[in-house]
Amino acid sequence: MKRILLHISFWTFYLLVTGYIEVAMVNYSFFDLPIGERLYKGFAPELIILVPKIAVTYFIMYYSIPRYLDTRRLGRMILEIFLALVLAVGLYRVLVQALIFPYIYEEIYQQQAWSKLLPRHIWTALDFFSVVGIAGSLKFLRLRLAGVEREKQLTEEKLQSELNYLRAQTNPHFLFNTLNNIYALARKKSDQTAEVVIRLSKILRFMLYECSAPSIPIQRELKVIQDYIELEKLRYNQRITIELKTELDDENQAIAPLLLLPFVENAFKHGLSESRFSAGVAIFLQLKQGNLHFRVKNSIEDRPKPEEQGIGLSNVKRQLALLYPDAHSLRIIAQPDSFEVELMISLNP
Repeated sequence: MKRILLHISFWTFYLLVTGYIEVAMVNYSFFDLPIGERLYKGFAPELIILVPKIAVTYFIMYYSIPRYLDTRRLGRMILEIFLALVLAVGLYRVLVQALIFPYIYEEIYQQQAWSKLLPRHIWTALDFFSVVGIAGSLKFLRLRLAGVEREKQLTEEKLQSELNYLRAQTNPHFLFNTLNNIYALARKKSDQTAEVVIRLSKILRFMLYECSAPSIPIQRELKVIQDYIELEKLRYNQRITIELKTELDDENQAIAPLLLLPFVENAFKHGLSESRFSAGVAIFLQLKQGNLHFRVKNSIEDRPKPEEQGIGLSNVKRQLALLYPDAHSLRIIAQPDSFEVELMISLNP
């Protein structure tokens, strides 16, 4: 319905413009007539001539061009458009002789030699061609905008699919690491095994039911990090020192889910789990006016090789590139006795 209204609006506007030009600027013989008759003699012929104009316009736009442009038969398309314009000009001359002159202008049409009518035929053809050009340009503009919108939608769908794939990799990655922890506790027949399972279920519930959303409040991401830290404390007992500092001026600030947790998980898996003696991890999270500053530093005994850092960091790097392409910076500092990751994100770019 909207499309039909747009077409009606276009032809109505075109009729008003051409009628105004005919009444006010071109046909000087109308100037001495009363305003009502003057409008009638100006707009009625344009309304009649509009019929072949509409016919040739839609024939060319919706039949000739789509049919031949797809097959790249340019010569046949030009020939068909030329024949359509010839027929439209012929119909125009018939309407002029049969309707416009005798019934609107109330004059006898003076038949003239073809050579004298040639300039009029050329002018008429240009008139037809101009309206086809205007309508065609608007159509192609609309198609171009629709194409751009489709490309944008496809790009967004592709990016979302890639994000879902990366998160689908991250979730099992986290689960496998935690199950290893539970297995280690179970072998020791630790009384903490049941509590670890409960905390793990909370984290998995978050991953299943909240991570499908494009964003979550930052306090929910922080809560998962805290649950994960408590889970790791149960595993390591007093062997590690964990420091968590937060400064949030807006706990409801939106952030992509599971964006910060992989850094914390990486610190425990590739840092503390490989330490034979006391170790520590320091986590700092600051949010100020939409600018996020996140830092994770863990001690290590042997400097980890890049390939030993697992898929967690590589996945989150790709997610950052997709979600915050020009609004983040990630710095990784590997020292002989420590490994530090510092992330800056402008959440309201």
